Amino acid sequence: MHAVTPSALLARLDAIGAALRARSDTLALIGLGSVGLETPRLDRWSDLDFFVVVAPGAKQRYVTQLDWLAAAHPLTWHFRNTADGHKALMADGVFCEFAVFEPDELAAIPFAPGRLVWARDGVDPGIAVPRRALPARTTDETWIVGEALASLWVGLQRWHRGEKLSAMRCVQGHALDRLLELDALRAHPTGGDPFNGERRLEALQPALAAALPALLPGYDKTPAAAARLLQALQDRGAVLDAAMVTRIRALIALAGPT
Repeated sequence: MHAVTPSALLARLDAIGAALRARSDTLALIGLGSVGLETPRLDRWSDLDFFVVVAPGAKQRYVTQLDWLAAAHPLTWHFRNTADGHKALMADGVFCEFAVFEPDELAAIPFAPGRLVWARDGVDPGIAVPRRALPARTTDETWIVGEALASLWVGLQRWHRGEKLSAMRCVQGHALDRLLELDALRAHPTGGDPFNGERRLEALQPALAAALPALLPGYDKTPAAAARLLQALQDRGAVLDAAMVTRIRALIALAGPT
């Protein structure tokens, strides 16, 4: 059973910092997300997300050899998921997702402000603050609604062609994503993940979360999902093109009872 406590997670991050401190070509460890500046939401299900900052020329050593990470706790599994870093599972169930950068690279990386867990003397504390702006939430309602209607149309067309998986993803994936964005414009949630709008949805947009079982009925129910998504858009005051709505409803009706 996964039973790593929040305090143990923070202690593990400190242990990673200590392992880095013992090496001469490391500069800093930046905690991100729930082990960064958002520790109030840290719980037993959290991961360790962090950046390792190393001296110029040292990056590839730290990306390709993880002995520095295993020095904090043995690793059970890991794989390189980007050019800059890995996802890794420690033997006691602590999951890590990290990237390694040299100082000059950080200027081009968008990330939420982090917490300086450890830094070598002389390193600017501002290294944990991004210089590149985070992606902003989509606020163009015309685009959101247009993309939602297009996804419903394309998904239903594919459903009738027999492409049920693609149809499900268009309607219960892409169109739903647009509904999430429209709902966020109405609800004004704060504290979400700028890289992933569905993170913490249940806490931040509870009314929409309560409707998700009906909006996501599954592989064989895409026409029903399309009908409910269309209604959900209308319920939130979306300005819907009448001709497009009529055509979408005709495709839904063609599929039979929903």
